[in-house]
Amino acid sequence: MIIVTTDNIANMRITRTCGLVRGTSVRGRHIGSDLVAHLRNAVGGEITEYTKMLSEAREQALDRMIEEARSFGANAVLGVRFTTSMAMAGAAEIVIYGTAVTVEPAPEV
Repeated sequence: MIIVTTDNIANMRITRTCGLVRGTSVRGRHIGSDLVAHLRNAVGGEITEYTKMLSEAREQALDRMIEEARSFGANAVLGVRFTTSMAMAGAAEIVIYGTAVTVEPAPEV
């Protein structure tokens, strides 16, 4: 599966537009990680517990979007974007979306 943030792929042509696809993941903070994060925040630096949590959420959302694109028969997703929002106090939602398409190599000129 080809995943790009652009609206086209070099040397490929779109043969079919399948439609909007998306994947979501909502992750909540863990009390143990939260305590460590507050301590790190007090002294400064990266809060690795949250970095890891959000990274895992992005990967899960990406996997879900790819699964939906495959169910449409797509082999690529164009115009991919990530958004993040607070779903509730202590929980972050990651959404990834794009346009599922089928592509094939463009004929050489």
